[in-house]
Amino acid sequence: MRPRVLVIPGWGDSGPEHWQSLWEKAHPDFQRVVQRDWLYPIRREWVETLAAGIRAAGGPVVLVAHSLGCLAVAHCARDATLPIHGALLVVPPDVERPDFPPTIEGFAPIPRARLPFPSIVVASRDDPFSELARAQALATVWGSRFVDVGAHGHINADAGFGPWPLGERLLDELRG
Repeated sequence: MRPRVLVIPGWGDSGPEHWQSLWEKAHPDFQRVVQRDWLYPIRREWVETLAAGIRAAGGPVVLVAHSLGCLAVAHCARDATLPIHGALLVVPPDVERPDFPPTIEGFAPIPRARLPFPSIVVASRDDPFSELARAQALATVWGSRFVDVGAHGHINADAGFGPWPLGERLLDELRG
């Protein structure tokens, strides 16, 4: 049996045209981890909610994280008891930049430990929230495979992404 998929949106949640939402519509077995507050994220709350969602899944999961959701996954990975089978980490933001919005609380410093599960970091050459080299450096320290998709903004609906077939192929790799 393939691992269950949990969808982990970033700041502001993923709207109806975002590839994460489209995947959920196409795959009713995918489940979104819903945060209490999407606009004023507090790391402790986001990580606790994510860990609870993983435990509630009742078995191994593959996480599909976008933006700030990637950092929630990296912080959550410190708990080795969680049954995480793999993670697709799409455009992790650089919350350590001095110009990062102050409404994001506690996500810095970004964890620099190797993730205890297979992972793929996907980055864009013109992501407004992280430079490509920074995303590649995170992939290296996390032990993740790195995928450069070219210049595609923040890989979201605003950047013109719909269902995103490449992302689905990467997810299938992680699910096995």
